[in-house]
Amino acid sequence: MTRQVLILGGTGEARRLADALADRPEFEVVSSLAGRVRDPALPSGAVRVGGFGGSEGLAAYLLEHRVAAVVDATHPFAAVMTASAVTATGRLGVPLLVLRRPGWTPVDGDDWHWVPTLEDAARELSRFGERVFLTTGRTGLATFAGLDRHWFLLRSIDPPAPPVPRRMTVLLDRGPFTVRGERALLVEHRIDVLVTKDSGGEMTSAKLQAAREEGVPVLIQARPATPPVDTESTVAGALRWLSNLP
Repeated sequence: MTRQVLILGGTGEARRLADALADRPEFEVVSSLAGRVRDPALPSGAVRVGGFGGSEGLAAYLLEHRVAAVVDATHPFAAVMTASAVTATGRLGVPLLVLRRPGWTPVDGDDWHWVPTLEDAARELSRFGERVFLTTGRTGLATFAGLDRHWFLLRSIDPPAPPVPRRMTVLLDRGPFTVRGERALLVEHRIDVLVTKDSGGEMTSAKLQAAREEGVPVLIQARPATPPVDTESTVAGALRWLSNLP
């Protein structure tokens, strides 16, 4: 019997899981992408793009397509989508797995300052200097729009939409990045502080090593709490979970 699996994607783990399931005839997989990136890296198999319309829309989709299991492999900060998945699957009794790569852990030499929100990061900036390397993505950029005494180097995949900081340079790029390249950015732009989110993973972790080697402090937004559902941190773990479904 073929089982319908919905992967809520957008991450490298989601793509690797879809790729691994492509050769498993017992599963039929659809990957769902939010559509926020103009040219996303696509996984193997069927792909849908766009939101569901909250938990009710997601529940309707699960019923219509007779989905047997959902894997939430969205970005660690996609809290709204995760909450919708928890509500919809809980209402219908559909098994849900949250696939989250581990967060980053500081090592000797790191100068990290944890904040719960981007608003807190914006309030803390004046402690660290004027020139900011902002790697939180374009969706939270409005939080920093009124900080005219700061200059921002923003890195994102797609160009940002206003409101944006008045003093800003935009660098359009997609990881993975190298420590050498990140150090060069810090030096070239005379960066005083790096602002980022605890996304985890290796694709974008080079900036943290570069900041450590250059003595640049890091303001890092802590992750939202993972809901009390089945959770795995690796694609291999997610595959085991799917294989053990009753």
